[in-house]
Amino acid sequence: MDSGRWTNPSQPQTLQIAVFLLYFTAFFGALDLLRVGIISAITAVPWGTLLALSIPGAVLAGRGIASERKWGYQLGVAMAVFPFVFRVLYSRDVNGLLRTDLINLMFEIALVALLLHTQSREYQRIWFK
Repeated sequence: MDSGRWTNPSQPQTLQIAVFLLYFTAFFGALDLLRVGIISAITAVPWGTLLALSIPGAVLAGRGIASERKWGYQLGVAMAVFPFVFRVLYSRDVNGLLRTDLINLMFEIALVALLLHTQSREYQRIWFK
């Protein structure tokens, strides 16, 4: 496999869609940083700093999965679970846990489901290096 792949059409559909969702996550995270302002977002600890770190993490995970690397899959699962863990750690009440919009939550759940799907796990277990 070429180590510099952005997509991999030979992978199962679950992993292909997960790679695209990771790229979309990074893209919309970058748009959020630009909307708020990079400096003001990063200084608004911890949310801005973690958002700034999750953007390259999602891109690296997508490339790692497309290049069939185990570290890419593991990073992808970490990036997919990250929003849920972050909400639990930094929410003050139940409303804080549910403070995301429905469409965003739908994509976050879909990414976790795609990466942890049986077909994705079996493929990465057998073929990833």
